[in-house]
Amino acid sequence: MSPTKKRHSRYDPSSEDFRKEDFPFYWLARVHGQYTQNMERLLKKVDLDVARWRVLWILNQNGQSSISEISTHAIAKLSTITKIVYRMKEDGLIDTAQSTEDGRVTQVFITPLGLATIERMQGVTSELFKRSFAGLTESQVERLNRTLETVFHNLESF
Repeated sequence: MSPTKKRHSRYDPSSEDFRKEDFPFYWLARVHGQYTQNMERLLKKVDLDVARWRVLWILNQNGQSSISEISTHAIAKLSTITKIVYRMKEDGLIDTAQSTEDGRVTQVFITPLGLATIERMQGVTSELFKRSFAGLTESQVERLNRTLETVFHNLESF
């Protein structure tokens, strides 16, 4: 076996040398799970959940988006995001309108109440974000983002 193949074999779950602690997806799943648990606990203080947080942040960044664009960026099923959007609309956090370019598309935009909710969200979650990357330099975080983006695109084209 070549040194390269042997060195990488412990990362491959089908290898006899596999160790879960050396498997990047093990750590990605653990980080995501811990992050989600912390976010759910914090967002509960402002009567929100992670799904609503994602929708509000996507709209905050994009100005407005179609439901399918939100679904793509939130990495959630279209039907799930559609339900969330209409519940958030009932709560006054967002509003919808038919696209002027394509009548089949529903555009979603944030309301003043939604903007105020973002401020409340920031208040309860900002410490989590700071603590999440404590001990990492800006360049390390940038490198992490680039690495994760590469893995994402590798999986996207699978």
